[in-house]
Amino acid sequence: MNLIDFSLSLVVRLLYIGVGVLAIAYLSACLYLLLRQQYFIFKPPTVIRTTPAAFNLEYQEVWLSVSTASGQISPIHGWWVPATTPDAPVWLFLHGNGSTIGDEVKRAFWFHQLGFSCLLIDYRGYGHSQGKFPTESSVYADVEAAWKYLTQTRQIPPAQIFVYGHSLGGALAIELALKHPEMGGLAVEGSFTTMRSMVDHLYRQFGIFPVDWLLHQKFDSLKKVRSLSMPVLFIHGTDDTLIPAQMSQRLFEAASEPKKLLLVPEAGHHNVGELGGESYFQAIQWVVEVRTCISSSLGG
Repeated sequence: MNLIDFSLSLVVRLLYIGVGVLAIAYLSACLYLLLRQQYFIFKPPTVIRTTPAAFNLEYQEVWLSVSTASGQISPIHGWWVPATTPDAPVWLFLHGNGSTIGDEVKRAFWFHQLGFSCLLIDYRGYGHSQGKFPTESSVYADVEAAWKYLTQTRQIPPAQIFVYGHSLGGALAIELALKHPEMGGLAVEGSFTTMRSMVDHLYRQFGIFPVDWLLHQKFDSLKKVRSLSMPVLFIHGTDDTLIPAQMSQRLFEAASEPKKLLLVPEAGHHNVGELGGESYFQAIQWVVEVRTCISSSLGG
């Protein structure tokens, strides 16, 4: 073998090695994304910064038991903030992926000011709630436990229960509404169409991977919202850079009547209520009023 042949052979071998290393690295990255994608989605804080007492609200600590796949019990923590009247409508509030109920006490205050009771819960791994790191299926189970608490423990008629979801909580609210069409109504603030669309929006670098095959935490709200049969309110800040307002517009277009879309000018992801003002609170009242009209027309 002469020097040229030897050099060519060496180059070919090095190319094979390089391609092999890249292939292994690529497949390893795919496996990592397949097994660890929930860590890109959920960012659970464990610190409760404030309580309803900061707003001079009376409240009760709530602990819900959720069974895991292994048969263990995960205690889920929440707060029950009652209205001043015992038979007032109830709002179940579901927060986003990086918050706890302590970050959302203002919601309970707003609901209370409007004359409603409110239940706020932390999903497992958030705040004082225990359990393993959350997944799409586990947070659905946590929200279902909250629904059972309201309907079975507190014996609240389903038509008197309304669900409000912010950001990721909006996807959970839509899932719960799909399972329980008997609920009073739904409000979805600053939420997305699908997790696949959020990957395109936030993680464009993942475009080199087969995302459609790897993604199993789907949160496909766009598909689910088409089947809802209750008053639905969609709220979004026009300056939301985390989740574009166009996603709420798409959800609104896919939903059936009765529905309402409130776009709050200049609002971002966390200040829609503050900047929305009276139009925001009127929109929340609209959901309850529409349900009242429907119930009256049905004689119940």
